[in-house]
Amino acid sequence: MNKEEILKKLNAVFCDVFDDDTICLTAETNADDIDDWDSLAHISLIAAIENEFDIRFDIKTALHLKTAGEIADAISALL
Repeated sequence: MNKEEILKKLNAVFCDVFDDDTICLTAETNADDIDDWDSLAHISLIAAIENEFDIRFDIKTALHLKTAGEIADAISALL
């Protein structure tokens, strides 16, 4: 799965977690771009991503993911 495919799948996860079908991710999308993306939502987002992609992030990695591109790269590394 390439980065573009991962971002497309990630977009669906973001839309679900943030209950916002207007989200359109780019590699640069970060918490400043999505109103409800705070530290608590980040935990829910990571859990949803892990479930969707059937992967597990270690805690240090999960806490340091700041952009959709970084998340996509971390997913790619685990697939």
